[in-house]
Amino acid sequence: MKTIAMTIATATAIAATPLLAGSLADADADASGTFTLEELEAAFSDLTAETFSAIDANADGEVDLAEAQAAVEAGVLPAAG
Repeated sequence: MKTIAMTIATATAIAATPLLAGSLADADADASGTFTLEELEAAFSDLTAETFSAIDANADGEVDLAEAQAAVEAGVLPAAG
């Protein structure tokens, strides 16, 4: 079961990459692979701290690729293109 979950997570991350290209990819200023509030505010001027908190599903203070993809799918962050 763990293998299936890991496969799905990996496939989701790979599939998400084209949707998050452009301004969001450029937003990762420190190339950490995650996005801080400040990095996302620079890319999306309408983003609020409350919206960032909603996107940050695991409440670790950073948005990872899966969280960003979920935000794009929910229409919270615009898809590139």
